[in-house]
Amino acid sequence: MATQTKYISLKTAIPGPKSQAVLSRLEKAAPRAVSVFAPVVIDRAHGSLLTDIDGNTFIDLTGGVGVLNVGHTNDRVKAALHEQVDRFLHTDFTVVPYESYVRLAERLNARFPGGGPATTVFFNSGAEAVENAVKIARAYTGRAGILSFERAFHGRTLMAMSLTSKVHPYKAKMGPFAPEVYRAPYPYPYRCEYGAGEEHHVCDERCYSAIEKALLLQVAPEDLAAVIVEPVQGEGGFVVPPPTFLPWLREFTQKHGILLIVDEVQTGFGRTGKFFATEHAGIQPDLLTMAKSIADGVPLSGVIGKPEIMNGPDDSQIGGTYVGNPLATAAGNAVLDVFESEDLLGMAVKQGEHLMSRLKAIQEKSPVIGEVRGLGAMVGVELVQDKKTKEPAGELTSRILHRMMDRGVLVLKAGIYGNVIRFLAPLTTPLDMLDEALDLLEATIMEEGGR
Repeated sequence: MATQTKYISLKTAIPGPKSQAVLSRLEKAAPRAVSVFAPVVIDRAHGSLLTDIDGNTFIDLTGGVGVLNVGHTNDRVKAALHEQVDRFLHTDFTVVPYESYVRLAERLNARFPGGGPATTVFFNSGAEAVENAVKIARAYTGRAGILSFERAFHGRTLMAMSLTSKVHPYKAKMGPFAPEVYRAPYPYPYRCEYGAGEEHHVCDERCYSAIEKALLLQVAPEDLAAVIVEPVQGEGGFVVPPPTFLPWLREFTQKHGILLIVDEVQTGFGRTGKFFATEHAGIQPDLLTMAKSIADGVPLSGVIGKPEIMNGPDDSQIGGTYVGNPLATAAGNAVLDVFESEDLLGMAVKQGEHLMSRLKAIQEKSPVIGEVRGLGAMVGVELVQDKKTKEPAGELTSRILHRMMDRGVLVLKAGIYGNVIRFLAPLTTPLDMLDEALDLLEATIMEEGGR
């Protein structure tokens, strides 16, 4: 397909010879578990454009899996990192503290959903944040049990992997898992398991009843320390629950004296049009985990929560050598500077509206798009073999994404069947750049999925 492009520039076939050479070295240098989605080796990137070592420039709609909400090599973040590198790189905060950690914690505390006092502790990765949120919840409550949801993804360390629901590729052959982890259904409006053809509110109510039943069949409420939930499921398929779900869950946990941990690793920092997705529900969690776009690609994560809960662990029970390191906290403060000086939340809303409008127009013409769904700029397209049976189209989805890569657009999939195209473009992506990518996506879906 020959199409005029403004942003995409392809000089070679994909992958180019220089990328192929590096990837052949990778096969010998690292284990097979370190597999790559895009067979292109990056040279440089800025905003939403990525250029490989062969000189090919792509529109990047992956955002480093939701890490680059303020864009590749954001100018404010770059300046903060350069300034920090010249001052110092490491002390271990608990040995010799630095002001940037304190300032970032203060600024995030002020954004805690629901308002009121909060405190923040930093870690390196989303999985670490989840692991430590569980430790904090257990220390505060004196209980052991943790309830998570079907299709959940919370990371790949032991407790996080135990909470994760997707077996392949994350859990197969990786047991035994952490004990005292229980599972409940998560409402999935497109694939309601509680009565096909029922109105959504009926399906929702039956799902909530099933969650309550999980406590009767699996664990006593008084043995549960916390329920952990994604406000929009990420790896599980960009599943947007009904607006009643989080308020119901908040009431449910409070009734039983159970803490509510909201995992905002992927949804946080503006992705859904609010700084934290929890704000859409108008509730206050007890603990909230954050990572990914917190520092524009520098490893950083955190747990923010009510002070009395956060003070559950004793001195030195949580922490680590590199947690909240100076480079990361400098980057994190710069990211907040961007949010305070630019209307990124408004950009997320506009991006989401644009994506939904364009994708629903494609859906009307395509026999393979079962649903277009999203919250803000966190938008997913579920592909099916047949719109009536809703049979997942995983192989088709993979084929479309690889053809998109060949045409200069990087975009990822999600879902337990691998049949959801997910959009995680930087919130700063110009709409005409988004249109260039969507034009190619429309052509590719019609070619690959047209009948």
